[in-house]
Amino acid sequence: MKINWKKTLLITGVILLIAGAIDPLEGSVIIAAGSLLVTIYSYMVNDRFKRYFMIGLLLIAFGILSMFYVSARGGLGEGELPWIWILTIVPYPVGWLMTVGLLIYKKVKKEFVF
Repeated sequence: MKINWKKTLLITGVILLIAGAIDPLEGSVIIAAGSLLVTIYSYMVNDRFKRYFMIGLLLIAFGILSMFYVSARGGLGEGELPWIWILTIVPYPVGWLMTVGLLIYKKVKKEFVF
């Protein structure tokens, strides 16, 4: 039996995106890995939304790195950083929503099959 690696890549990425959302703080690295796998899949199959998946990945990565930085500096408000720094974390959920939204759109339009 031959394994379809592209389909496996997509399914694994989607599972990681959903599993990481159970706890977005602790699962942030899992979400980033899932987004990376979905983006790699979209480039492998030359998907028309590949640029949007890449933008979603970059937003997620930037937001997660910002979240780690804010956490390392003691958090917001009572730590060293003012509350305005929360705006640097906003790209993380925006990127996740964008990626999941694209996946749902593609599934509804039947552009790929799980």
